[in-house]
Amino acid sequence: MSLDEHRKSVDRIDKEILRLLGERLQVAKAIGEAKLKSGAPVYAPQREEQVLRSLVEAAPSLPASGIRSVFREIISLSIGAQMAKPVAYLGPEGSFTQQAQIRAFGSSVPALPLKSISDIFAAVESGEASYGVVPVENSTEGVVSHSLDLLAESELKVVAQITLSVEQCLIGFGPLNEITHVLSKDIALAQCRGWLSRHVPQATLVETESTAAAVEKVMKEPKGSAAVAAASAAESRGVPILSRGIQDRRDNATRFFVIGTTANSPGSKDEVTSVVLTLKHEPGALQAALSSFSDRGINLIRIESRPSRRRAWEYLFFIDFPGHWETPAVQEAVVALKGRCEIVKWLGSYPQSAG
Repeated sequence: MSLDEHRKSVDRIDKEILRLLGERLQVAKAIGEAKLKSGAPVYAPQREEQVLRSLVEAAPSLPASGIRSVFREIISLSIGAQMAKPVAYLGPEGSFTQQAQIRAFGSSVPALPLKSISDIFAAVESGEASYGVVPVENSTEGVVSHSLDLLAESELKVVAQITLSVEQCLIGFGPLNEITHVLSKDIALAQCRGWLSRHVPQATLVETESTAAAVEKVMKEPKGSAAVAAASAAESRGVPILSRGIQDRRDNATRFFVIGTTANSPGSKDEVTSVVLTLKHEPGALQAALSSFSDRGINLIRIESRPSRRRAWEYLFFIDFPGHWETPAVQEAVVALKGRCEIVKWLGSYPQSAG
């Protein structure tokens, strides 16, 4: 076949793909109407993860990441047409949280950038936003304490998680030796502490609401200032990138939660449950609580403690473990936990992997 004939074949295939996409969207519309009648949520991360995994398995000769990216956008077209309110994220545009929001929902779902994590929780609780995306943990610097504190206090549920590889960049207009202030979110500055102390030791570190907000401040006051943020935050605003990959660890990654008003129902065996608990004030309280899991062969994925903010020297324990809250084995552990703890609160159950 000639080059022109090959191109005609591609055009024909593309048109067939478009026809099938239109057919798929019609079916998705019918599914959305059925969800509306039954009160089921539009966003179903467990079902989406099952679909994506089955598609990857059905085409072993194609790159898994490419399949996920293409079908993430196809699914996004469907839920974007059904979702009445936007998804809130920590803005402004170009933040890592926006990247996580796009990873979870695709680019066809409307999004709402907000200034703080508190604003995201408030927007979802009030109905201004359908869902919210918040950072919860960084592989280098640990938890985002504000997110955990709000999860413990709120009635919102975790419905999905996203893990994002994070490359930090130094962004600004001047040479390194003339930088007097470096701006960014506290956890981003901490991820680059070593690099900053070596390359801009004269600079004062200044905390901002988000990494992208830091870039906007540098735009307004360019002399002597620089920001730590994603390359996308610089490129979308036309601000030079002075250095890439300045994070102290190459494997730097951040985990994000998608929060909503309705908890997920059991969907697959590969699910994680998050709970928060407070212990009774007695010897061996933590050991007794953890035995609720070990006695039933449930392995803990993560455990983190935080001051409760209710009274001095009381702590909250955030625990992640495999399985859905409603499964029999987990419920047995929960019954045991409630007998050994003052408070046991379900934060949500969600797919273990979300790409």
